[in-house]
Amino acid sequence: MNDSRRPKFPKQHFSAEKLLSFSNASPRSSVIIFFAAVILLSMFLSSRLLGLLLGLKSNVMSQEPQGQRKQDPDGPMVATCPEYFRWIHEDLKPWAGRGITKSMLEEAQKKAHFRVVVVEGKAYVEAYGKAYQSRDNLTVWGVVQLLRRYPGKLPDLDLMFSCDDRPEIYQKDYSGAEKPSPPPLFRYSGDDATWDIVFPDWSFWGWPEINIKAWESMLKDIKEGNKKMGWMKRQPYAYWKGNPAVAYTRRDLLKCNVTQKQDWSARLYRQNWDKESKAGFKDSNLANQCDYRYKIYIEGKAWSVSEKYILACDSVSLIVRPRYYDFFTRSLIPMKHYWPISSNRKCSSIKFAVHWGNTHSQEAMAIGKAASKLIEEELKMEYIYDYMFHLLNQYSKLLTFKPTVPPNATELLSESLASAAKGSIRKSMMESVVTSPAESGPCALQPPYDPQSLQLLIRSKEDSIKQVEKWERSFFKNNGPIVQ
Repeated sequence: MNDSRRPKFPKQHFSAEKLLSFSNASPRSSVIIFFAAVILLSMFLSSRLLGLLLGLKSNVMSQEPQGQRKQDPDGPMVATCPEYFRWIHEDLKPWAGRGITKSMLEEAQKKAHFRVVVVEGKAYVEAYGKAYQSRDNLTVWGVVQLLRRYPGKLPDLDLMFSCDDRPEIYQKDYSGAEKPSPPPLFRYSGDDATWDIVFPDWSFWGWPEINIKAWESMLKDIKEGNKKMGWMKRQPYAYWKGNPAVAYTRRDLLKCNVTQKQDWSARLYRQNWDKESKAGFKDSNLANQCDYRYKIYIEGKAWSVSEKYILACDSVSLIVRPRYYDFFTRSLIPMKHYWPISSNRKCSSIKFAVHWGNTHSQEAMAIGKAASKLIEEELKMEYIYDYMFHLLNQYSKLLTFKPTVPPNATELLSESLASAAKGSIRKSMMESVVTSPAESGPCALQPPYDPQSLQLLIRSKEDSIKQVEKWERSFFKNNGPIVQ
């Protein structure tokens, strides 16, 4: 310890004369002197202990809260990214050991609608084919808005993007010593049999063809719609409205509709988008579709954009067991964020889910609220941009070549994109434009899952689904046979 910090005592207290007089003092005087010395020593030790405790408290107070870190000593706190960001590492794992060569990238071009290149903070696009509706326009628009939010922070990169529904990079075609390396291809969804790299879908910047606003505006409308009718006042049935023509599984779902002979507790409606468009979309406002206690999500050709709108509704989301996932849905937990519905026994599974929810209203309301809270807090637009940033940043680290601007590429600018767009597409762009850079950097990306933790997560989800199936079997065993 530094001598300058030691307590100062008069030197004569420790002189030879005083020590000698202490040894020669009377017993009573010796006792008094002894206790005086003990008191002085206690005071000294107490001051040291107090200093240590104050120092410990200071250290504890100076520690950053869990889930946050400082971007710089004087900067604002930066939150840790939501859990679903950790799947970025999993989606890029096929190239983690070998990297991404230019020949791999060019192989992906065969299935791509466009190519995006970022060089020195500027973005360029090379188009290969027109995507369905405005998917490509709004996806590219989203990338440009990312650059406006984080100007100069995105590294150089080169990627291929497909706007089709189904993933196409099948693992079986690239697994084995003699097989080629998988081409890196970005799209909106994936499944367990493919290696497509999932990316936020176009509808976050709007879906003008069916009158869906950009996500930020749409989410506000749904939140307001939730306030209009509490859960207990909502219709005690499961609701679905969509286009059944796109997939057999949706046509099969329609068998669960109410008839004179059977009521599966489901109210299902066909959506004719041509007819709805001519009627001015007056019956397809998503903010007005939160008046049922239960809402069904079922895939179409692949994953469906509708999932996030259903989850935001405060109703219990009944998710027919999906095959596909998008960038955030792998974080959904059965019985916490949604109720799992069997894909083989849809009708009886829906009926049991509604029965359980109506007889366990508090638990059912908690499931609906947990889902809408996740959407509201972890899927806000700033996290969409942060996910894009981290995904592209991690992807760029895998490139083994220096990106360059293709000869036929066009520079992407908000002004030129918006001026070239027309009607409702232009309106969506103006509604979702980033007007100024972010005040702080992106959220802090968490490390990858270790294999054991990932397997535990997957297994726990499967166990929850099996538990629900067990409850279903027990319920119908005790309540008569099922005709489906």
